[in-house]
Amino acid sequence: MTKIKLEAVVSESDAKRRLDQVAASLFSEHSRARLQQWIKSGWLMVNGQQRRPKDLVYLGDHLVVQADVEEAGEWESEKMLLDIVYEDDSLIVINKAKNLVVHPAAGHQQGTLLNGLLHHCPNLRQLPRAGIIHRLDKDTTGLLMVAKTLVAHTDLVAKLAKREVSREYEAIACGVLTGGGKIDLPLGRHPVNRKKRAVSENGQKAITHYKVIKRFRSHTHLLIKLDTGRTHQIRAHMSHKSYPLVGDQLYGTRLSLPAGCEPSLAESLKNFKRQALHARRLGVSHPETKKVMHWEADLPADIKFLLKKLEKDFIMASSDA
Repeated sequence: MTKIKLEAVVSESDAKRRLDQVAASLFSEHSRARLQQWIKSGWLMVNGQQRRPKDLVYLGDHLVVQADVEEAGEWESEKMLLDIVYEDDSLIVINKAKNLVVHPAAGHQQGTLLNGLLHHCPNLRQLPRAGIIHRLDKDTTGLLMVAKTLVAHTDLVAKLAKREVSREYEAIACGVLTGGGKIDLPLGRHPVNRKKRAVSENGQKAITHYKVIKRFRSHTHLLIKLDTGRTHQIRAHMSHKSYPLVGDQLYGTRLSLPAGCEPSLAESLKNFKRQALHARRLGVSHPETKKVMHWEADLPADIKFLLKKLEKDFIMASSDA
């Protein structure tokens, strides 16, 4: 992300023309579509005031652009099957699959959700991070928001910062929790493993709420809500409380098996190689209509299958007691 500041003064030849037309002429290194979005979001001002793209400008008017520009030249669009839960002119809601990186990074320049989004909607190239509002870890499934305009992006990012976006997750944790609770512990980089996050006095504020959906013999099905959205927040918080998520290859501990469980359950737990975490529900007021909207994505097949196995083990153990 690069911060830019551009300035120009309207000449006689540009006077009494539309703002977006004049901006396209004065700042020709940027597309007209991008400039229109900057005008609508207040990133391009006239004499210190926000205007509309169709407003006329006059001789001597001072145009100033202060914007964040994503260096998107290396991003490639890729045809990809996307599970689109909702889409309109302002935003897209995706049900992200497992084993899918959201944003290109070292070692993952292609095959990311961002690459697929650029194929689906090429104009996203004009937006910071291609409009992606928040991220999910590679092996976390579920709902994720993408803005399609700069106005929507600015609005949704602000709502996320003000905790006006509701996010609910479902997870399977190792261990039996006696009840729900709240984890209010700051998170920072792990002192040894730089890939991990850990509770740290100097870390960022992080608040996680959890509620028991179902207890099994040695695992717990949880509903989790976030007040903040730190990297690996749920995984790091639950691990810190000694209830790591099933299958978590980074924060997990040794395999947890119910005593005397069937070999099929032991095999299922052993072969579950991703964190059992799914972004189930998402809610926010629409950036344009202001209508409060809610979306839900059903649990993926692998988590459903594991829950059935755990339920069967619980019933069998209860009947033998």
